[in-house]
Formats: sequence, structure tokens, C-alpha cells
Amino acid sequence: MRLVLFLVLAIAGTAADLWTKQAIFGWLGNPGESPPHWLVEPYIGFQTAVNMGALFGLGQGFGWLFAILSVVAAVGIVYWLFVLKACKSLWLTVAMGFVMGGIFGNLYDRLGIPQLPDVYKGGVRDWILFRYGEYTWPNFNVADSLLVTGAIMLGIFSFFFSDPRERTGHD
Repeated sequence: MRLVLFLVLAIAGTAADLWTKQAIFGWLGNPGESPPHWLVEPYIGFQTAVNMGALFGLGQGFGWLFAILSVVAAVGIVYWLFVLKACKSLWLTVAMGFVMGGIFGNLYDRLGIPQLPDVYKGGVRDWILFRYGEYTWPNFNVADSLLVTGAIMLGIFSFFFSDPRERTGHD
């Protein structure tokens, strides 16, 4: 049953990420083609961007490395959850389902599957825009949100689940 939950979360997360990227990029075009569309001006809006690196744009130009690390992480997650039995924890199963959805959503972009100009090959499509005063948070997407949510859940799990058997998933 935990495998089904994990797969549903991972597939739904990936689908939500890819659908929203397709919809927003179809609407606003590639980066620089349209001004931001504000939901709450000038704080929350949509603006297309392509991140050629990873977190906050670090590692620009190493999309191939992040793609390899994504595959390694995905294999590690499946091994940890279902071979080492961490899936005994519902919390970990949900957290890793979110992380896997985020991994696959961004991996799809890194592999160059979406039709983007060559200058953006290996990058990840971002579209959520937050701004406060002169500060603009780096654009992000649903996959990034899933990755952060899963990471926060892992942090909460490691700090607040006191039974070592719960932390590892072992009896």
C-alpha cells in the first residue's frame, strides 16, 4: 500500500509540475518574451525563466551533472524506502513521494525534452515569481516546491520522531 501511495504522489507531483510549466510557458512564452503577470502586484506573479544551474542558480552550466545526481537520488530513495523498509513510516513515504515528484519534474527539463531554444538546453523551466520591495526571490516551479516540502518533512522527521525505529524504518 505504501508503494501505491509513493507512486501516486510522485506521479501526481510530476504531472502537476509539467502541466503548469507547459501552461505558463505556452501563455507567457520563453523568458523575456512577456512582462510578468501579477496576481498581487508587485508581490506575487508569473514570469518565465530558465535556471541553468540548481538551487538559486548555483552550478550554472552543469545541468548534465544535476541530471545524473537526480537519477542517483531517485535510485537511492527507492532503495531506502522499499529495500531497507523506510516505507514503514507513512511520514517518510509521503516526504519521499514529494521529493521524487520534484526530481522527475526537473529531470524532464534537464534532459532537454521540452521544446526550448538551444540556449536553454539542460536548464529547468521556472515561473513562480515573488518580489518584495527591491528584492526578487529566484523564480521557481512546482517541482522545486515539492523538493522543499519533502526536505522540510525530512527535517521535521529527524528532529521530532524520537523512536530510532521510526527514523530508520527498521524494527
